[in-house]
Amino acid sequence: MSAEPITQNYKSSVDDRELVWVPLSDGRKLAARIVLPKNASEDPVPVILEYLPYRRRDGTRARDEINMYWFAANGYAFVRLDISGTGDSDGLVEDEYVKREQDDGIEAITWLASQGWCSGSVGMIGISWGGFNGLQIAARRPPALKAVISLCSTVDRYNEDVHFMGGCLLNDNMDWGSAFFTFGALPPDPKMVGDKKWKQMWKTRIDGLDLYPALWVEHQRRDAFWKHGSVQEDYDLIQCPVLAVSGWADGYPTAVFKLIENLNTPSKGIIGPWGHKYPNQGVPGPAIGFLQECKRWWDHWLKDIDTGVDKDPDMRLFLQDSKRPAPHFDAREGRWLGVPSWPSKSIKEDTYFFNGNRLSSIQDETTINIQLTVSSPQTTGIYGGEWCAYGLGKVAPELPLDQREDDSGSLIFDGDPLLKAISIVGEGRVRLNISSDVPQALIAVRLNNIHPNGAVERISYGVLNLSHRESDENPDPLTPNKFYEVTVRLKGVAQVVPKGHQLRISV
Repeated sequence: MSAEPITQNYKSSVDDRELVWVPLSDGRKLAARIVLPKNASEDPVPVILEYLPYRRRDGTRARDEINMYWFAANGYAFVRLDISGTGDSDGLVEDEYVKREQDDGIEAITWLASQGWCSGSVGMIGISWGGFNGLQIAARRPPALKAVISLCSTVDRYNEDVHFMGGCLLNDNMDWGSAFFTFGALPPDPKMVGDKKWKQMWKTRIDGLDLYPALWVEHQRRDAFWKHGSVQEDYDLIQCPVLAVSGWADGYPTAVFKLIENLNTPSKGIIGPWGHKYPNQGVPGPAIGFLQECKRWWDHWLKDIDTGVDKDPDMRLFLQDSKRPAPHFDAREGRWLGVPSWPSKSIKEDTYFFNGNRLSSIQDETTINIQLTVSSPQTTGIYGGEWCAYGLGKVAPELPLDQREDDSGSLIFDGDPLLKAISIVGEGRVRLNISSDVPQALIAVRLNNIHPNGAVERISYGVLNLSHRESDENPDPLTPNKFYEVTVRLKGVAQVVPKGHQLRISV
C-alpha cells in the first residue's frame, strides 16, 4: 500500500463538466461537478459519487483536483455533488444527515445511473460527512449503489461522533457546530446560479439557519434523534460491500472495528496512523497509495474485475511504535499487520488488576478493600490533544502531550517495568467499583505508557457520564456514597509498548 505520487497530466483524456444540474422530484436541483473519460458516451463507465456540504467549487477543490482526474483517467466518472442548501444547490441545509438528504442522494444515484455515459453501477466514497451518508444511503438500498468506501465515519451518531462520548458532551459539539453554521451561511457562486438569483438564495439560506449546537444539546440522551442515521441500529440493512477506513489520530477508528465485525456483507477495514484525512495525504504518515486501493475495490465491485479484494485480510492495521509525546508528528514508526479475520482469534485478552495504587496481572486479595479518593481539578485533561486530529502540522497542536501534568490530578496505577515488549490491539475496557458524593459525575480513564526517561505517552482513553453507566437512553443519577460497578470503554488502538516501559491507568 505504498504511496505513489500522482504526476501524470490527465486533462487530455478526460471531460471536466464544471456544472451539471441533477433534478429532484420536488423541483429542486442539486449542483454537481462531473469528471469522466472523454469516450464515456461510447463506452459507459461506473460512477463514483462523493456527496458533501463542503462546496465543490472551493471547499474541497484542491482534493477534488487529485481524486476526480485520477479516477476519470482510470475509467470512472467521478461526481462531486453539493448537498441541498450548500454550494450551488437549491434548498436549505436543515441539519446533519436528515432523511431529505438521504432521499435526495437516492434520487441522484438513480439519475446518474440512467445517464448514457454511465454503466448503471454507482459507488459512494466520502470522508467524515461523506463517509456517514455513504453508509446511511447504503442502508436504504438504492438498486444502482453497488459498493461503498467510508472513511472516518461512525455507526453510532450519539456516542461515536463529535457530540457525545460515553454520555459526556464534547467540546467538538460546539466547535463543529459553529463551523457547520458557517457552511450553511455561505452564498452560491453567481457564475453558477446567475447574477439575479444568487442574492435571494443567500438570504434564504441565512434566514433558514438553525443554531445547531443548541439543537444537539437538547438531545442529551440517545433518543430517536441520534438513532436516525446510526447504522448500528440494524447492520443487516446494508447489503452492498463496504471498505471502512480511519486512522489512530482520527476520532473514528472504533467504527471500523464495529463495521467489520457486524456487517453481513463483504467488508474490509484499513486503519493507519493518520488523522482526519484521505490516506494518500495522511498525516501523521506514512501515507499510502490509497487511490490505488480504491481502484482495486471499485474495479472488483463495479466492473466485475477479479482484483482479489475479497481475499484481502479483514483488517489491515498500522501497529505503531512507542514515541515520546509531541503536539504533532510528520510520521509514526511502525509496521502494517494483516489480520485475516475480525474479531481475531490470534489476539488474546489480558487482564490487569488494581492492587492498591499498583497495576498487576495478578490480583492481590489483601488490597481488595482499599479505597482511594480523587477530586480532579477542572483543568485535568487539557494535555489530551484534540478529540479528532486533522493533520494540521505545526499550525495547531493536536496530539496528546506528555500526560504527567494531567496525571497530577488523577489517581494513577502503575505496572512494573515490562520484561518484554507487548502489542496492544483493539478496544480496552476498564471496570471500576466507584462511588460519588454527588448524583451527577463524570469519569475519564487513560491508558498510558511510562517511558524510562519519565515521559508519559497516552495510548488510549475513554470517558463516561456516570448517570449513563447502564443506559444512554435512560440515564439514572447516582445515589450519593453508594458503590457501583461501571465499565469505561477505551478507544481502539494498535501500539507496541517496549520492554522496560511501564503501563499506567490514570483515573
